[in-house]
Amino acid sequence: MSITINLRDYYPHYTHDEFVEVSEEVAVELRNDKKYHKVHDRRMKRNKAYSFDVDADMETAAMACSSDNPEVIFEMIELQCNLCRALNSLPEIQGRRVDARYLQGKSIQEIAIAEGVSESSVKESIARGLSAMKNNFQSCPAICP
Repeated sequence: MSITINLRDYYPHYTHDEFVEVSEEVAVELRNDKKYHKVHDRRMKRNKAYSFDVDADMETAAMACSSDNPEVIFEMIELQCNLCRALNSLPEIQGRRVDARYLQGKSIQEIAIAEGVSESSVKESIARGLSAMKNNFQSCPAICP
């Protein structure tokens, strides 16, 4: 069985209606993907979560700031790059826990349960990770005076 879909509903670069017939499985997958992205975007906005990955999304986030000053935007991008470097410089466990706590918004208890460790070890690990990130930032005088 085939279903007619409008590609404009699924692909933002389509500026006009473009109807095609696809199998029912493809239509279901497209709908599920659209729902997933909608939920993901809503969750990111609600949790004020932004990726520290160095890619095009970082520039988009920087452009979302309320400044028209290119120097401010550049400094914001550079700051995000330095945050990314600082996070990536941590040992794997510390980095994972800092990421889970501050980027994914998980509680200390959730992290401890997921990793099967005590809450105190998660707290200590995150504190050490943040301290190491702070030291990393102090070594970059262009952004951190």
